[in-house]
Amino acid sequence: MEIGEAALSLDVIVIGSGIGGLTCASLLARYGKRVLVCESHAIAGGAAHSFKRRGFEFDSGPSFYCGLSDQRPSLNPLRQVLDVLGESLQVVSYDPLGYYHFPEETFPVYSNATRYREAVAQITPQGARELQGFEKRLLLLYDCLRDIPTLALRADWQLIPVLLGRYLPSLFKMLPQLGIIQGSVGDVMDKEVCDPWVRRLIDLECFLLSGLKAHGTIAPEVAFMLGERTRAGVEYPVGGSGAIVDALVRGLTRWGGELRLNAHVEQILVEADKVVGVRLRQGEILKAPVVISNATIWDTFVGVNGRLPLLRPDDLPQSYQQLALETPAVDSFMHLHLGIRAEGLEGLTGHHVVVHDRNKDITEAGNTCMISIPSVWDANLAPEGHHTVHAYTLEPYEGWQRDEGYEERKKARSQPLFRALERIIPDIRQRIVLELIGTPLTHAHYLRRYQGTYGPAIAAGKGMFPSCQTPIAGLYRVGDSTMPGIGVPAVAASGILCANTLVTPQQTSELLGSLSNK
Repeated sequence: MEIGEAALSLDVIVIGSGIGGLTCASLLARYGKRVLVCESHAIAGGAAHSFKRRGFEFDSGPSFYCGLSDQRPSLNPLRQVLDVLGESLQVVSYDPLGYYHFPEETFPVYSNATRYREAVAQITPQGARELQGFEKRLLLLYDCLRDIPTLALRADWQLIPVLLGRYLPSLFKMLPQLGIIQGSVGDVMDKEVCDPWVRRLIDLECFLLSGLKAHGTIAPEVAFMLGERTRAGVEYPVGGSGAIVDALVRGLTRWGGELRLNAHVEQILVEADKVVGVRLRQGEILKAPVVISNATIWDTFVGVNGRLPLLRPDDLPQSYQQLALETPAVDSFMHLHLGIRAEGLEGLTGHHVVVHDRNKDITEAGNTCMISIPSVWDANLAPEGHHTVHAYTLEPYEGWQRDEGYEERKKARSQPLFRALERIIPDIRQRIVLELIGTPLTHAHYLRRYQGTYGPAIAAGKGMFPSCQTPIAGLYRVGDSTMPGIGVPAVAASGILCANTLVTPQQTSELLGSLSNK
């Protein structure tokens, strides 16, 4: 097939426009690379995209953010990339960051650490004292990590001279924390906290962050979360998660990169163990010496449950295919996207978490429900006199199929979400003017993700997220199934690590210099 001139001139092709893919692509464009992002969907953003229905604008995924404002320095990797791209976001700050509704009480969660502990002390004074010791241990780690900007990091051996040359004092400062860096939050909790209520609270915070409880969540992830929400507070971007995606796309195109929507990559092309380009579903072939996959580890490496992988079986060593097959996945979700009438809800707040049954595990499907009502911060997300509501809970993929019972099962499995919403808005069922129910099949279809998952369930101490590099020359990976893992800051960091690995340390140093001079 004949290759177009534009295809011949590419340096990098990125598969997928999730936060990881867009971060990596826009940063490479900023470095001067000729970059094309191929997105299968008609909308950019992957699991973070926004969509509109009948005047309501909904976030499809994340809704909790720290460090996106103009406060500097920002430790949020996404904010660092937006800064070097010359892009900004309008945000709304708020506190408390949300409310946790347990069966026995409702607990306000303040971003300020002192107010947070004071709220805990109202329930368990001893637990609040233990929580302070727990936080102190993790904040010591945060104080070390914050000295090294994510924008300076890379995923190859050249990281060592970068760290030794620019951040040696920070490395010395980090030495006493090496045991915590490699451990789980549960290890710290076991040393500092005995109170059962606070232990459940820590498990819940970890679950909301990583999809795993304290003993499965790596300590640096929670250290960063605690430090940042106290230092920078929490914010909602005006326009929702779609505003973040739009800013990254603007940055990509400003620096000469290109985004193609409805461009489904069917296969990564490999010759002699080296990437040469991709083939789109329509048959078009695009050539580039570097291909970066923002698809999941399963969708990139192996074909499962009838899904075709991006690579042919003989392109990849069998050991890597086996690794992908054995990687556990976080369950998918049930989602409710609702448009509701807002009269009488003037005191409504934006974030809530409802735990239905204290005798069931918080990770059990339907037991822990997350609720976001972003129109309390950004009225433009809903028609006048209305609110947008997004509620979701874990739901296994197994057993779901589009048969004659599909619609009834959707309604049945969404009932825990409705019951959770009734804790916040008792008459919500009478207020609904628009109702959308999403299942694991919805996610698998629209997000092009294996079993609709939001990433690997790699527990601390039982494995590490793989790096951006692969055994195939020129093939790299970014996103939530690469280091450092799940969550917007983490996937943005994965994009930074990959992009920096493809340029020289000197180029990264110059980029950091341009940022510090602003």
